[in-house]
Amino acid sequence: MNKFEYSPSKWVPFRDEDVLERIRNVKKKDITKHANPDFRIQVFKDSEIEWLFITDVFFRIKNAMEAGEKLVMILPQPWPMYRRIAELINRCKVNCRNLYTFNMDEYANEDGRVAPETWPWGFTHSLKKYFYNEIDPDLRPPENQMVGLTNENLNDYGKMIADLGGADICYSGPGWTGHLAFIEPDAPEFAGSLEEWKQMGPRIVTLSPFTLAQNSLHGSFGSSGDIAAVPPRAATIGPAEVIGAKFRIAMHAIGVHGTSTSWQRLMSRLVLHGPVTPLLPESILQTLRTDVWLSKTIAQNIEPDWEKGY
Repeated sequence: MNKFEYSPSKWVPFRDEDVLERIRNVKKKDITKHANPDFRIQVFKDSEIEWLFITDVFFRIKNAMEAGEKLVMILPQPWPMYRRIAELINRCKVNCRNLYTFNMDEYANEDGRVAPETWPWGFTHSLKKYFYNEIDPDLRPPENQMVGLTNENLNDYGKMIADLGGADICYSGPGWTGHLAFIEPDAPEFAGSLEEWKQMGPRIVTLSPFTLAQNSLHGSFGSSGDIAAVPPRAATIGPAEVIGAKFRIAMHAIGVHGTSTSWQRLMSRLVLHGPVTPLLPESILQTLRTDVWLSKTIAQNIEPDWEKGY
């Protein structure tokens, strides 16, 4: 049989073929092993990841508020499950006066105009809809303490977090490109050496075509592959805000409506066990105190499934 050789497409940000081959062969039994003891990888049932997130956010808020302490959180996309966190806050009568939340990203148009809070597909709109507005009025923090990215605050966004002492917790999960928030590996706005990149703060970035494809599968865009519906750019925190956080939790659990299909299985292995490089932004967590929650679907071995066809 003739051997067929080819290199990864030029559109693929990380193309080291030796590393890719090694990473494809990381087995489920070995996926939690890592040289950094502060980088803790655990595998959970798929159904447990969402509840882990809900309870972690809630108990961090509850414990800090009851102790009279300030809590600063960098939050990922405000999914509808934020309603469940608000429900727990309401049931337990937790006064959130000392809570500060910062969205990690927001969409922007081709001219760099950040989506306004009134845009229904925006993350700030969703945060207010699913979280802030669901908390009982007498338990809510001042509205200006639940912050999203805007053109007006973009240049000061990192300083706003730093002035509060840095984030206490930053939640994330790798995108198809390995992005963290919208820190894309191939965005020209994040070009630089690793040391330069680690110091970069919030900015407007150009989204990868892979991110457009990934987000076109989100429910907000109809789960239909409508890549033209996803805005071409975004505002995002930078590596500096992630590194400056006191603790981090990374969630790897994205599948396709309960099936074993997932674009995240390879990328999770790359950012957990590949090199630390701006070409794999989420890989920076390997060097930091981080808990990683991996679903069983993502942890399963990478191997052909000929029954599903080509």
